[in-house]
Amino acid sequence: MKAIRLFIFFTTLIMIASCNSSEEKTKILKQSDFPAPPVAEIVPDTYVNFGKQRIDNYYWLKDKNNPKVIEYLKAENAYTETVMASTKELQESIYNEIVGRIKEDDESYPTFSDGYYYYNRTEKGKQYRTYCRRKGSMNAPEEILFDVNKMAEGKPAFIFMGYSISPDNGKAAYFYNETGSYAEFIMKIKDLSSGQDIGFSVTGATSAAWANDSQTLFYGTIDKTLRSYQIHRQKIGETKSKLIFEEKDPKFSTYVSATKTKQFIFISSESSTTSEERFIPADMPEESFKIFMPRTQDVEYSVYPHKHKFFVRYKDKQNLNGKIYETPLAGFEDKKTWNEFVPHNDSIRIDGIDVQKEFVALELRKNGLTEIELKPISGGKSKVIAFPEPVYTVSLQGNPEYDSTSVRYSYTSLNRPNTLYEYDFVSEQTKKLKEQEIPSGFNPDDYVVERLWATAPDGVKVPMAIVYKKGLKKDGKNPALLYSYGSYGISSDANFSASVYSLIDRGFVFGIAQIRGGSDLGEQWYEDGKLLKKKNTFTDFIACSEKLINNRYTAPDKLAAMGGSAGGLLMGAVANMRPDLYQTIVALVPFVDVINTMLDESLPLTTGEYEEWGNPNDETYFNYMLTYSPYDNIKPQNYPNMLVTGGLNDSQVLFHEPAKYVAKLRATKTDDNILLLRMNMESGHGGATGRYEGIRDTAFEYAFILNRVGIDK
Repeated sequence: MKAIRLFIFFTTLIMIASCNSSEEKTKILKQSDFPAPPVAEIVPDTYVNFGKQRIDNYYWLKDKNNPKVIEYLKAENAYTETVMASTKELQESIYNEIVGRIKEDDESYPTFSDGYYYYNRTEKGKQYRTYCRRKGSMNAPEEILFDVNKMAEGKPAFIFMGYSISPDNGKAAYFYNETGSYAEFIMKIKDLSSGQDIGFSVTGATSAAWANDSQTLFYGTIDKTLRSYQIHRQKIGETKSKLIFEEKDPKFSTYVSATKTKQFIFISSESSTTSEERFIPADMPEESFKIFMPRTQDVEYSVYPHKHKFFVRYKDKQNLNGKIYETPLAGFEDKKTWNEFVPHNDSIRIDGIDVQKEFVALELRKNGLTEIELKPISGGKSKVIAFPEPVYTVSLQGNPEYDSTSVRYSYTSLNRPNTLYEYDFVSEQTKKLKEQEIPSGFNPDDYVVERLWATAPDGVKVPMAIVYKKGLKKDGKNPALLYSYGSYGISSDANFSASVYSLIDRGFVFGIAQIRGGSDLGEQWYEDGKLLKKKNTFTDFIACSEKLINNRYTAPDKLAAMGGSAGGLLMGAVANMRPDLYQTIVALVPFVDVINTMLDESLPLTTGEYEEWGNPNDETYFNYMLTYSPYDNIKPQNYPNMLVTGGLNDSQVLFHEPAKYVAKLRATKTDDNILLLRMNMESGHGGATGRYEGIRDTAFEYAFILNRVGIDK
């Protein structure tokens, strides 16, 4: 999966957290105004690669079973609490503002599937969702499938990762963990009539698909590096499962899924650049899986069945933005039977596809913006759902019912809360289903949204979406926060964030930089920000920062930057390259120890990411990584104020990366700015798992940013 290190942070930023308090200037305290920060012990480890010697003084922080490591992390947390003590009231104000902008008692719009309406709800004061259904009508009695609040009782962390309903509607395979890790899940099966778990439990499960007999379940499992590498078949009532498929290539992960048409079970194997699919009839679970098309390096494809044909989404080096073929159900092995359904377009990327009986719904990305096209299967003119605003995000939600003539999509922008719509292919009518409510009140017309284009050092124009309060003067005196991600082809879309208005209403300009490494401007945009072109990601972000400064939206002593996971790598890189541009940097669970992590094949997810970052066992990639790896490039210079976070149970970016990074920064930097490490000792990559605790994390991060520019109310 391309988003292996994708931090749930961006989803959190979009999902959670205005206040009309005045901006009061206070003295901005420096590091020397507080007790001395913790100092990590220096234990040198020497490494030599390709004749280059590296000394790592903090490699010992890798072992969380070492009491000294835990002692150090606790000392850092205590220091962070000391420094941030004066912001407690501000944190509480921001927390209350964010909570005031979310509808605490809320319910998702129901989705009809196989005779049932499925929905979930949140309740005031409760951390987690409750998942429900009603048979045939929303007036029917409610069945509670999973009350995650009850499941999480007494647990310091809990993640519920969803469920799969059996074709007879009687059972659900579901996934959860109690560590906060986003890679290690337990799978169980629940009998929905009795409410009791049945059958068996699997630790390290990754995916699941039911055969049509509702008695046979296929599921994936992880290896010691957390790679999803095996697919098993289990019959309810039997004690042993059967290994069906094992992915031997360490660059590939494998997953199992059922199809909307209920015709097939598919096993997908995929790396960052290559994929392969195999399948069986869902009515014949003991059949041997048949390869759809053998894997070819740098060819990615996915198969979407229609009841009378296959649709194949196809991408290779000559068709980077993707194209779609239609093939027969039988005889597809002969490429001569493939017909082009959607041709490749150099300027339009195919982001998503959903197959219905009468049409194929496409989510397309054009010039950094998305639109939806519904293409008739029988031929004829496509129907396009387009949007007039200069900056927005639209996401195809599809429809689980194959025969339906409608699809759903969500629409949002930086100043427009998320709205769910349904479009009917036959009537061509659009119906609004649900709009995100802001209980404390919100008027989009109080804010200005702009799209800016920065010029990168190589002359490439880089888009950026910004939002600020109407009436703001572009005099270089405004605080600003610039966010981005820039890896794995993940686009940094301009979504609505209720939380960020706690900054905007205090005078901030908020921006999202759509830099290379994402797919914002098509697949080539991604290709130009990975491997031996990775530094384009960093220089693009710097160019966007300079654009905000040069156009007088802000100034270096007012500009903050934020990113998480691979976006935390971005933060570490720009902090080394241009520390003068930023007053504050927030690096959330940052992937900063690039060389050491990518050289250690025993670590989770490493080998699968060679196609994203390169393999440092190759001298060319080693030398290139060494030029930007944030940990390796820390040097004696002034750095911005910095908040760095981590999670002790993080399986994506192991806790020692932010811990080592802060330790080395403390020992090397020459300034008197604040440097804080905040380590969650009970959770993983996404931080706190409950929604209210997640909001408190956001309030803490925003309070740090505000405090650094002298805003304490």
